[in-house]
Amino acid sequence: MVAPPAAGQIFGERLPLAEAYVRMLERSGVERGLIGPREVDRLWDRHVLNSAVVGDRVASGARVIDVGSGAGLPGVPLAISRPDLSIVLLEPMARRVDWLNEVVETLGLEITVVRGRAEERVIRDQLGHADVVTARAVAPLAKLAQWCLPLVRPGGVLVALKGASAAEEVERDQLAVHRSGGGKAEIVECGGGLLETPTYLVSIERTQAETKSQARKRQRRGRE
Repeated sequence: MVAPPAAGQIFGERLPLAEAYVRMLERSGVERGLIGPREVDRLWDRHVLNSAVVGDRVASGARVIDVGSGAGLPGVPLAISRPDLSIVLLEPMARRVDWLNEVVETLGLEITVVRGRAEERVIRDQLGHADVVTARAVAPLAKLAQWCLPLVRPGGVLVALKGASAAEEVERDQLAVHRSGGGKAEIVECGGGLLETPTYLVSIERTQAETKSQARKRQRRGRE
């Protein structure tokens, strides 16, 4: 599959890595349950470029956790386009963790792959206090905030890739987001000047800091 012109602008000299990633998805993505059969012809625009432009909302050198990474979206395209980032791919399913490890090894990316769920205490103790947590097609916004905001440092952000449902979810779930420690959910457009269909993100800042009691409990769990 030939890369569209926007791919060269987004990935620059690292375009060959993005092309290799797309080839891996083409060869085994459907067979391994990572993408649907109808998605193969839309890998670049709908998945890879759609994910890479998330980098527009991530500061230089940020520590990023990609929750429910699955096929590596958006984490792998983000790592390719932004090698300055420290990225962890968090995925609960063993077969998908195997796939992600294959991608990381084949492409030579400096990414950490962890098996687990965002809501697990051990994962929060191990990975918490990230600058940015990303999630794509994981859960409705209320659940996502509950699971993911504890992984975000105060002042950091949860970035959820959403489609047409973004405005509806923000209106419906804002109270639940606040209860989970988040500020006002904002809808942000990325890639509008490059992509035929821009990526729409819901960005939520973590506004509530961890209490001393919560910190002591987390530290005790880490020593157990």
